[in-house]
Amino acid sequence: MSAIGEVRQLAVRGAGATVFSAGVTLAVQILATVVLARLLTPKDFGLVAMVTTFSLLLTNFGLNGFTEAVLQREKIDHALASNLFWINLATGALLSIGFAAAGSLLARFYREPAVAHVAVGVSFSIFITSTSVFHLALLKRAMRFGAVSVNDIIARFVSVAVSIILGLTGWGYWALVAGAIALPLSQSLGAWYLCRWVPGVPRRAAGTGSMLRFALNVYSRFGVNYFARNTDNLLIGWRFGSYSLGFYKRAYDLFAMPASQIAAPLANVAVSALSRFKGDAIQYRRHLLGAIALMAFVAMGLGADLTLTGKDVIRLVLGAKWGEAGRIFTFFGPGIGIMLVYYTQSWIHLSAGRADRWLRWSIMESVFTGLLFVIALPWGPAGIAFAWTAAFWIFLIPGFWYAGKPVGIGIAPFVAAIWRYVVASLLAGGVSAVITRGRAGFIAMAGASGALTRIVIVSALFWALYLIAVVLLYRGYSSLLHLAGLLKEMLPQSLLSRLYPADAVNQNQDLTSRDCAEEACGNSVGTPT
Repeated sequence: MSAIGEVRQLAVRGAGATVFSAGVTLAVQILATVVLARLLTPKDFGLVAMVTTFSLLLTNFGLNGFTEAVLQREKIDHALASNLFWINLATGALLSIGFAAAGSLLARFYREPAVAHVAVGVSFSIFITSTSVFHLALLKRAMRFGAVSVNDIIARFVSVAVSIILGLTGWGYWALVAGAIALPLSQSLGAWYLCRWVPGVPRRAAGTGSMLRFALNVYSRFGVNYFARNTDNLLIGWRFGSYSLGFYKRAYDLFAMPASQIAAPLANVAVSALSRFKGDAIQYRRHLLGAIALMAFVAMGLGADLTLTGKDVIRLVLGAKWGEAGRIFTFFGPGIGIMLVYYTQSWIHLSAGRADRWLRWSIMESVFTGLLFVIALPWGPAGIAFAWTAAFWIFLIPGFWYAGKPVGIGIAPFVAAIWRYVVASLLAGGVSAVITRGRAGFIAMAGASGALTRIVIVSALFWALYLIAVVLLYRGYSSLLHLAGLLKEMLPQSLLSRLYPADAVNQNQDLTSRDCAEEACGNSVGTPT
């Protein structure tokens, strides 16, 4: 098999493992939400959301920055990897201590004394996360996404189990805090087991400064973007209190779940694969546009379906007392599909090594989004939700135009790759809404059984119409057959067989050859396969 074919096969199978993991993780999260929403109150969720609004920014210091730096670099030797590991670990420790000390300030800001205690508890997750950043990055560099996916699933199960057990015993919001700590702890233990690479003593190594600058550019972009994307929680918590924030956060979680379970995990696969094609413009363009088209097919269908069924999903999962969250979600729904498509422009920035351009774009995007939040605040949480949707529709075309300039791809190819799916989702969604909303008895069915019935019927109707619309717009079945072929390739193959732990590396050897690299996390350190 050619090198291009091998990379493509690894990428497709990696995407399959990632999507499989995302599906299982989503199921676990739904189970946890069903149980915890009945054990805890909206205020419990609101208190933890007040803290995680800030803590997640610090938790992601290494995850967003060093991970991308490891994935896109051509060669990494042991000394370079060790230096960056210790820099990340030391920063994680400082951020953890600083956040715990800042808990009292958060409590004063929100006028909630319990926030200070939650901040101290959550601060542990910041340091624990930093211990596994490099091992997970090395596994992803080796395209061992199956192993990473299983590790994530196990960690999610552990986190959910801890939260539910403590929730059943009456721990209140502390059940959520304990779950937030258990998740990175389990991930870290699994990452060190799967990747037996042991960092050496820090010393001078060529490339440390350039990789650090790249990582800081990526994290700075994340930080700017994070502030914009959490200004909503900040404004709602400050203006309307923890109770309203609890409703809003549940609706937002359903809105953001496709991004966290599909777009974010696939970004690592896409960047790892596209980075191999940087020297071949034709292959790079073909694989990039193909991946974006596939994302558009799934995203626009999923987004329209959730727009139609979101209120019933929340009613079914959370219970009747969360009805306000369902009303808020109706304003989020129309932005889900476009949000997932929009996030793929990050693949271009990172695979091309242009984190600096990504940072500049994010600053502009964040300022504009923040202004939309301020304008929408008088309309309450529903107004903020609508502002989210409007922002993604506004930024879609400009975002792809800006991202494509360094790699010589204009806006026309991006539009050609996605427009049919956008139109198909709008047509199928509109027809489905007209048909179902005109049935009074169908709408009036009460309780969880009524919600489940509506979800099944509306989803089946929408997806049938969506597929028909796609076939008509493409004037044939070619796109669906191509998708079916990819899905077949993505099926997990011997997933558990990839869970072997790698042998410890030779600490004194420069890991640049394939044979040596395979000794460290299955080709984690060295030249990408």
